[in-house]
Amino acid sequence: MADAPHPAIAFRGIEKWYGTRDEPVHALAPTDLAVADAEFLVLLGPSGCGKTTMLRMIGGLIAPTSGEIAIDGHSLWRNGQRQAKAVSDLGMVFQEANLFPWLSIEQNIALPLELKGTPKTQRMERARTLTKLVGIQGFEKRWPRELSGGMRQRAAIARALSYDPGILLMDEPFGALDAMTREAMNIELQRIWLETRKTIVLVTHSIVEAVFLADRIVLLSPRPGRIDMIVDVPFARPRGPDLQSTPDFQAIVRQLRQRLNEIS
Repeated sequence: MADAPHPAIAFRGIEKWYGTRDEPVHALAPTDLAVADAEFLVLLGPSGCGKTTMLRMIGGLIAPTSGEIAIDGHSLWRNGQRQAKAVSDLGMVFQEANLFPWLSIEQNIALPLELKGTPKTQRMERARTLTKLVGIQGFEKRWPRELSGGMRQRAAIARALSYDPGILLMDEPFGALDAMTREAMNIELQRIWLETRKTIVLVTHSIVEAVFLADRIVLLSPRPGRIDMIVDVPFARPRGPDLQSTPDFQAIVRQLRQRLNEIS
């Protein structure tokens, strides 16, 4: 019998303490979690529960105090050092697009490839392909200041996808957008996921956004963060805005809101 495939992401006893001037802060209690290949997982919970800490540990930005993180079966950290093989499969998108203002949109998207030494012709071709994927074709030569917040976030997503990572990590990517733009970006992110089938881990404070986008929702308790419950989201894709008004959708939203109120 063939070996079972590795999960895209595996947490094994991951714990995080932060040192402070006063006393150590226990940010994340020992946690086990597996994220399947091509799964859309959402981390949800009250402020300070460890959502962003978890995401940044997956992204290799901060090291766990104890435990092991594996990316497609490869240890992310070894002897306090990030392992290049694991990191190479990760892309990240933050709340702010963080585009370089002196670079055009296509130059921003292609920047990771430039840093990897990819020839200019290839990286510009990849940038043009990605502007079509994220819906900003025709704006390749514009400066970031000439685009709306939603369009800048599209460019940030394209940049994260430029080197074709298997995993996309997103930390409140639409938190700074107005409600209508945020809803439109949720639809677009779902479309991008359907076209690319990347493994996505998204951090959000929005229950509605979590239920609309996720295959599974991991609800974290207040500090020290720990998994309080995991909710499977059963709706078929593609999901349209009308889904949000259905009784089944609202039932999951109420379940999560009630539990958040109980643990907050």
